[in-house]
Amino acid sequence: MPMTKPFSIDRILGDRPFAEIGDPVLTTVDERRGLLAVAGRHEFGVASPVGVYDTGDLTCRALARSHHPVHTMAFHPALPLLAVGTGRYDGGYFFEGQLLLLHLETGTAVPLIEHFLGRQVLDLEWLDDQSLRVVMAPPDDWQDATARVEGHVAVVRRPDWTAVPARSLTGADLAGPRVPAPRPDGSAAARRTIAELGGDGEPRRNVHAVEALSDGRILATLDGVRMECWLSSGERAWAVPDEEGGRGIVVAADEGSAWVGPMRRPGARDSVPQSAVRLSLAEGRQIDSIVPSSFASLVRCADGRPALSPDSHSSPHDRLSIRGGRRLYFQSVLRAPDERDPFEGERWVTAVEPGPATERPAEPLDAQVQWLFPYSWEPGETHFGGPGVEAADGTLVHAGTVYHGQGLQPGGSFVVRRETTGRPLWVFRTDRKATALDADEATVYIGYDDGEIVALTLADGTVRWRHHLTIDAVSAVPTALTVTATGRFLLGTGDGRILVCSTG
Repeated sequence: MPMTKPFSIDRILGDRPFAEIGDPVLTTVDERRGLLAVAGRHEFGVASPVGVYDTGDLTCRALARSHHPVHTMAFHPALPLLAVGTGRYDGGYFFEGQLLLLHLETGTAVPLIEHFLGRQVLDLEWLDDQSLRVVMAPPDDWQDATARVEGHVAVVRRPDWTAVPARSLTGADLAGPRVPAPRPDGSAAARRTIAELGGDGEPRRNVHAVEALSDGRILATLDGVRMECWLSSGERAWAVPDEEGGRGIVVAADEGSAWVGPMRRPGARDSVPQSAVRLSLAEGRQIDSIVPSSFASLVRCADGRPALSPDSHSSPHDRLSIRGGRRLYFQSVLRAPDERDPFEGERWVTAVEPGPATERPAEPLDAQVQWLFPYSWEPGETHFGGPGVEAADGTLVHAGTVYHGQGLQPGGSFVVRRETTGRPLWVFRTDRKATALDADEATVYIGYDDGEIVALTLADGTVRWRHHLTIDAVSAVPTALTVTATGRFLLGTGDGRILVCSTG
């Protein structure tokens, strides 16, 4: 087993009360124990956070993340438990969701409903120490005109709720009569509660890119912010708000300006691509902009220049994004001559030359595309893309996932180092999706969506160390990672914080 190497967070930027939550949508108070439960907003591909805080010093005592939006929460009258009801309409038929039981002393969230789709849980009330009243949406809306305003109520009784096994509530447990089931919006009240306790009115979410300047300033892009600049003192010097936010950052050689890449949201396949903009690093003023002819990612080439790498048909969540390359790498779909669907076919790693060096990111031409090798090295498997880098010898190190109809399977996430022919030199597999990746001359650093950070030896892919990212003993999810020097790197998190980290 690899030994854990010392890992430290040297500075935290963007920290604030209730940082873990982002935009609050629901609060529940336990006055007897001085606790406040806060649920945050759910976005596509992003889990809904649920935090439990001490109302005195606002310390986060426990944190869970739900795959569905949160509708209701209830503290157990005696035990250190919080019941959380979640769910959503799937867009075509089912009301799916889950009843979570958050154990406040361990921070473990246990899903209780047995069915794989669960039920959309709308209201919860503890009737006594053993009885929980549960109001749920109907299982589906098939020929059910009142499915969105009514539901079913059941009372679930257990002698000891701390010992209830996961997924042990059956359909019989949750069967009950039809009742009115309103869906109130608690977000306005939640914001007021947070503001009264001293919470920041500006939610911060999903840092997408982080870069360090030679004078100690740090740049970041995140949801709702095109780019922001932090001073070495820890104060934010300026920020450029934007409805979508920014993604990649490429700093000019003189560090007087930086290009910021456009965001691309899920479902934006047919909309107009956003522009990449050049901002002054003195005050954030826009100096220049360029609108790609099609969707593209801003990347930093091996020589430091900015370039626009085609996104091809990849979605924002499975694009292949290689930084530091001599060429611009991306995924393309090789279709059969009679194939009409542009998204069906074998995925290949393709590349284009970046063209002459200029201050503006050049957009490559389709005629320059080089078809290198199939993206999947395993016959019969479809691989989706992820973040990556080009090593000094021209090999590619990149993350990805293996497609499966039932979602990510055990061992279905990988980081691979590949020769220029596509042959894997080594493959490292895990059960969680990689969210960020960068490397120095000896080590590859990967962040995962469960909060783990893994360091691999670049030469052979062996694990040097593993570390679960926590801030004040509460887990955090890395969403951006940039190596700044050997053993030093920046992390951006899903809750909008920027961490200056070191190892060794």
